[in-house]
Amino acid sequence: MKRKNKVTMNDIARAAGVSQATVSLVLNQSRNIKLSDETRQRVIAVANELGYDRLSPLHAPRNQEEVALLLSSLQSYDPFIDAISQAREAAWRNEAMLTVYEYGDDVALALNIIRQLEKRNCVGIILASPVTTLVDMTDFQDCTRLPLVLLNQRDPDSPLLPSFVPDDYANAFQVTRHLIACGATRIAHITGESWMEASRQRLAGYQAALQQAGLALDESLVRQTNWQFSESFTATESLLQLHARPDAIFCASDWLAIGCYQALAVNGIRIPQDMLLAGYDDQKISEQLTPALTSVQLPYSELGRLAVEYLCNQEDAATHVTLAGRLKVRASSTR
Repeated sequence: MKRKNKVTMNDIARAAGVSQATVSLVLNQSRNIKLSDETRQRVIAVANELGYDRLSPLHAPRNQEEVALLLSSLQSYDPFIDAISQAREAAWRNEAMLTVYEYGDDVALALNIIRQLEKRNCVGIILASPVTTLVDMTDFQDCTRLPLVLLNQRDPDSPLLPSFVPDDYANAFQVTRHLIACGATRIAHITGESWMEASRQRLAGYQAALQQAGLALDESLVRQTNWQFSESFTATESLLQLHARPDAIFCASDWLAIGCYQALAVNGIRIPQDMLLAGYDDQKISEQLTPALTSVQLPYSELGRLAVEYLCNQEDAATHVTLAGRLKVRASSTR
C-alpha cells in the first residue's frame, strides 16, 4: 500500500495556527461544527503546502479505505483516548480513515456493525476495550473475512488473533522497584477487583519486585477495592492502623491514589516525608495533586498506532505486542 509522507494533523495545526481538532473537522468535512470559510481554506492551503497531496479523496470520500475500531465502552476521560488519537493519526498517514463505534458490550450489535463494514472498503477491524482485560472471542470466531485485531485485550484461547496490550506486570514491577530504590521496605498495595486481569497482573508485578529485593510478602499490606477512591480512603486508614504501618503505598490507579491522599491528610501523614506514594496510569490529575503523584504512563499511543499499522500494512503474522509504560517520577515518591 502506498504510504504518505509523515505529515500529521499536529503539523498542519501548528502551521495554520489552529487546534488539531479544527484540522480534523476540516479534513473530514464536518459540518456539525461552525467554522469560517477562511479557517477551512487556511487549513487546506497549509496541508497542501506541507506536502499532503491527497486532500481530494478525503473531501470526496467515495470508496475511502477505512479502519474500524469497535469499542466496548469509554469513560468521559480515560488514558485510553490516547490510543484512539494515535490510531486516527496512523490511519490518516496510511491513506485510511479511522471510524469509531461504541457498542456497549452488546455482542449482537458489534456483529451487526461488522456485517455492515464488510459492505464497505474496510481495511480491517480493531476490537478494543478501555480496560486491559482477557476476553472470550468465541462469539467473534469466523464472523468476518476482514482482518481482526485486539487492542487492550487478548484471548489466551485464540493464539492466532493478533493483540496489542500494555504490560501491567512489568509496569507494576517498575513502580514497586522505584519505591524500594527510594528507601521503602514496607510497601502496601491498594488494588482493584481480583476478577480483573489488570488487577491480578499489577499485584503479581508488585509481589515480584518485593521478592527480587528480598523483602517479605506481607498479605496484611494488600488491600482490595472496587476502584472507588472512597474505598481507597478506607483502605488507607486501615493500613495506618497496623502495628507496623507501611512506609510507602502503591495504588493500582491514580483514582485510588486520590482517596489515599485524603486519608493521609486527615491523619496528619505527610507525603513524601512520612509516606511515599505512587499511582498507576498517569491520569491528568496526577500532575495536579499536591504533591504531584508519581505514576506510570501506559503506552496506549504506541499500541493504537501499532494496531492500525498492522492492518494497513496487511500483516498476516500472529503478532502479540505487549509494551511496558514509562515511569513518571514526581514529588510524591522523592524525599
